[in-house]
Amino acid sequence: MSPTSSPAPSPASSLTAARRARELTGLAAGEQVDVLVVGLGATGAGAALDAASRGLSVAAIDAHDLAFGTSRWSSKLIHGGLRYLASGQLDVAYESAVERGVLMERTAPHLVRAQPFVLPLTPLVSRGQAALAWSGFRAGDALRLSARTARATLPAPRRLSAVETRHLAPSLRTAGLRGGLLSWDGQLADDARLVTAIARTAAAHGARVLTRVRALSLSGSGALVRDELTGEEHTIRARAVVNASGVWAGGLVDGVRLRPSRGTHLVLRCEGLGGPPAGLHIPVPGESNRFVLVLPQGDGRVYVGLTDEPVDGAVPDVPEVPETDIGFLLDVLGTALDVPVHRDDVVGAFAGLRPLLDTSADGSGRTADISRKHAVLTSAEGVVTVVGGKLTTYRRMAQDAVDAAVTAGGLGAGPCRTTSLPLVGAAAPHVLTGLRAPRRLVQRYGTEAPAVHALGAKDPALREPVVAGHPVTRAELVWAVRHEGALDAGDLLDRRTRVGLVPADREAALKAAEEALSGA
Repeated sequence: MSPTSSPAPSPASSLTAARRARELTGLAAGEQVDVLVVGLGATGAGAALDAASRGLSVAAIDAHDLAFGTSRWSSKLIHGGLRYLASGQLDVAYESAVERGVLMERTAPHLVRAQPFVLPLTPLVSRGQAALAWSGFRAGDALRLSARTARATLPAPRRLSAVETRHLAPSLRTAGLRGGLLSWDGQLADDARLVTAIARTAAAHGARVLTRVRALSLSGSGALVRDELTGEEHTIRARAVVNASGVWAGGLVDGVRLRPSRGTHLVLRCEGLGGPPAGLHIPVPGESNRFVLVLPQGDGRVYVGLTDEPVDGAVPDVPEVPETDIGFLLDVLGTALDVPVHRDDVVGAFAGLRPLLDTSADGSGRTADISRKHAVLTSAEGVVTVVGGKLTTYRRMAQDAVDAAVTAGGLGAGPCRTTSLPLVGAAAPHVLTGLRAPRRLVQRYGTEAPAVHALGAKDPALREPVVAGHPVTRAELVWAVRHEGALDAGDLLDRRTRVGLVPADREAALKAAEEALSGA
């Protein structure tokens, strides 16, 4: 079939309400699986894919939706590990660089692209700091080389003149601007879309991917679960269990000590910052290796983040954004911009909680200083828990968790295949550029973009945006219901698309979401 045609997605990869009901009924009737995965963020979905692609039977559940927790609240970046290199965490830095290359060149080139970043050399950045940053960018490029990521994938860093810096970041203050430093990293079209692609690829390999199924208790032989749509409780039998529930992991398995860290982002309208073609690294005053990031999204919005603050007490389903975080980000932003960004300019904000493993004796110290290296722990009951890490390294975290589950359950399984297993929608760059669909759809759906676009040919009303000023169309909502497991308006607006990050846009799009759910 021609790469420019619009084939229907494989039924095996389509997640629907009917499929969910059918597969949950089978498990409730006593079917046993090799591996039960609890949690459908990036790591949990990755574990489901890893296990299923090894030939194991898999069930993967989540109390809410795909990417409901931390995996939808990231900076939407696939980091190469530069920060960890600077802090001496060489193993974490190298692992990050390798996994970035895997995503950009093999498994998800449709979802991850090279993003330029400018570090402006303002009067607040001393020449010593600039020299240190430049050394770091050169070291990061060496890390790219050691990870065998092609130069065509990630260009080399270079110095910029003041004119070039202003061209890439038109909102910068010109007074005292000496130029800038240009670097590159990987940027996701959308973190929640990555999770959706991972989950659908797992389903294509036979995994039962079940949202709205809450784990009430775990053991090495399965879990007691509750169908959140009906209230019915069932037992899912499994030969091995992986707890990938992130910041909630300690509530399901004893002995797992976490120190959640809150990362907050602001949402601004793009025009307020001059429509920047590049992202920005703005140094945090008084910090040697910490930056606020300005991240253009290509949909008329810009994200500004992020904080790193410890969170004590009960873990909420959806973290709130405190005004102190907003004030901190606006203050740092104001050190570099020509026109100040005020509180009224913030049209949305979101926060995610990092599931950092607490290795301190008394739980003290800054969460910013806790290693981002992941850990895989096997309880006395045989439950495998994976915590720590970050979005970029989800695949390796999943691999290590499944390796441990295979050992714990005494399972016969083949080797990990996910380093070269393309996700749904993935294709070589020349194939993606030849698709007959808008570029924005190709960056979100890959080879399925023509099929999404074709929905509008059958019904022109589906080509209409769900809300004025945002590019998401009604066709994308229908597609999410038919193929991506969306069950309610929150799934559609908050995770399959990013409309819901701006409360006013979410309210305006609710009617379109309800119509998609009732008519799809």
